[in-house]
Amino acid sequence: MATINVLVDGGKANAGPPIGPALGPLGINAMDVVNAINEKTKDLQGIQIPVKIIIDNKKKFTIEVGSPQTSALIKKELNLKTATGKAGTEVTGNLSFDQILKISKAKFPQLISKEQKSAVKEIAGSCRTMGVTIDNLPIKEVIKLIDQGTYDSKFS
Repeated sequence: MATINVLVDGGKANAGPPIGPALGPLGINAMDVVNAINEKTKDLQGIQIPVKIIIDNKKKFTIEVGSPQTSALIKKELNLKTATGKAGTEVTGNLSFDQILKISKAKFPQLISKEQKSAVKEIAGSCRTMGVTIDNLPIKEVIKLIDQGTYDSKFS
């Protein structure tokens, strides 16, 4: 049994490096694997996604798609290529609270948080480092509002 971990662009994996060279010595058809990866990641185009290719002793493979990085999800919501290098002084973009909630739900299984409110604060922290505001407010203000219960109706 072999496991290969790769980072691919959603829906755009190809048989070139790193996938093809890793599969070649194992006798696995790289295009079959690439097609399976692209099918599973087609809804995540434009985002880099960790993928695990598991090959059993009978040369059959399974694909496990991981969760994209938080920053990739934030950039996708904002249609950004890169975030600011001057967080705290330069605003890269603005997300609505609903967008932050959506990202936190997508990332929840991989987060440290055990409840949705904490998960949203984790995602907000990532926004801060990227120069992103929420509802046109600085992240510190949004976290205060979360702690005061302003957004409690949004949590289920």
